[in-house]
Amino acid sequence: MPLLSMLQDMPAFFVSFVAIIGLMIGSFLNVVIYRLPEMMKRNWLQQCAELHGEANKALPTFNLITPRSECIHCKHKITAWENIPIVSYLFLHGRCSQCHARISLRYPIVEAVTALLSGFVAWYYGYGVITIAVLIFVWALITLAVIDLNTQLLPDDITLPLLWVGLLVNMNNGFTDIQSAVIGAVAGYLSLWSIYWCFKLLTGKEGMGYGDFKLLSAIGAWLGWSMLPLVILFSSLVGAIAGIGLMLAARLNKNIPIPFGPYLVGGAFIALFWGEKLNHSYYGLF
Repeated sequence: MPLLSMLQDMPAFFVSFVAIIGLMIGSFLNVVIYRLPEMMKRNWLQQCAELHGEANKALPTFNLITPRSECIHCKHKITAWENIPIVSYLFLHGRCSQCHARISLRYPIVEAVTALLSGFVAWYYGYGVITIAVLIFVWALITLAVIDLNTQLLPDDITLPLLWVGLLVNMNNGFTDIQSAVIGAVAGYLSLWSIYWCFKLLTGKEGMGYGDFKLLSAIGAWLGWSMLPLVILFSSLVGAIAGIGLMLAARLNKNIPIPFGPYLVGGAFIALFWGEKLNHSYYGLF
């Protein structure tokens, strides 16, 4: 039986197949999570050097492909068998094969979460083109959430293409009509932008970054304006609870920066899978 027929006619096989693809994609997302902020840093340093008229030193090539992955402690080049998602981590007991330094638990967690969410998307949406679109959306959101947790950055290299792709997907009513998608993109940006300026005028401090505006704009472009209240509500509730917990753990230090991107991503996932039911239940009360 041809592979496409198996994927279409055997739901369990389709879900398993997509989960395995998600596991491999999760390994690649780990590369993006580590390297993209470093690429941004190098680009900023180069721009600063040019503005100050300093000699531009030729730096070694560093992108998502080059150089090969290596241990951050001993610079040991990661071999193919050491790069098998989750399996290699378990086999190596979470340590480098050469210097035995501990490998961050983030790597298998990202791979496992990506695989589980990918399988869930396949089960929820079934075989079809829309599933491919949802997978791209989910993979991008996972990447943004972890980068924001690590660096308090939400790279334009991901948020802006995600916004445009969301509008393109909805050209043919992928998740919503194009009018709702455009309004969602505009409303997503302006809602957090307005909160940002109100907070800054009242306190003189910046409560969030512009990356959060762009991320919510991208979410609005994918899911439509009607899902934005749900996304903001759940992300704010979870963010407030987590923020209070972190401040208590840090002896009430209110100056600790708390990334908001992961909470927006969590709200987007809730809206993506259960938004319609939650909205119908809410409106049904009235």
